Amino acid sequence: MFPVVASAALLPFPSGSFDVVISSDVMEHVPPEQRRKVIAEALRVARKKVVFCFPCGSEAFALDQKLFAEYRKRDVEPPAWLKEHMQHPFPNRDLFQSLPDGWSVRSKTNERLSFHYWMMRKEMLRPWDYAFRLAVLIMPGIVRWVLQFFDGEPSYRTIFIVSRQGQAA
Repeated sequence: MFPVVASAALLPFPSGSFDVVISSDVMEHVPPEQRRKVIAEALRVARKKVVFCFPCGSEAFALDQKLFAEYRKRDVEPPAWLKEHMQHPFPNRDLFQSLPDGWSVRSKTNERLSFHYWMMRKEMLRPWDYAFRLAVLIMPGIVRWVLQFFDGEPSYRTIFIVSRQGQAA
């Protein structure tokens, strides 16, 4: 792999360059008027499938606003990603209503709202943050299992799998 710096709305790759394209935690940082263009570009360069994963909807956005206020209340500098989350409302499922012919979408919830808020508040505390990072390094399978236990509705993040029709999901 090699790094490429480019706009997600204008990718420097020929059409159909990749079997699968993954966009993880990107769409919430894209201005609303550019989001459909980003989806179109990902579909253009993908042959089979595109996976989009992002905080989704007004409930998730309200939760991050609450988290942002919590950082300010504690007089702690919010992380850069959270500051960026405050710039635009989060995208929602409507982004995938008008897919080009030949593409279909399915979705899966990821991380309940309550668990996300709890985890992000723990991340403000250095010992908890270090302990979690250490756990991920030492026992990633157990951490993955525990995190999957906290998937469900209402969710903070949604994973959208957009597949070219005729391709296995």
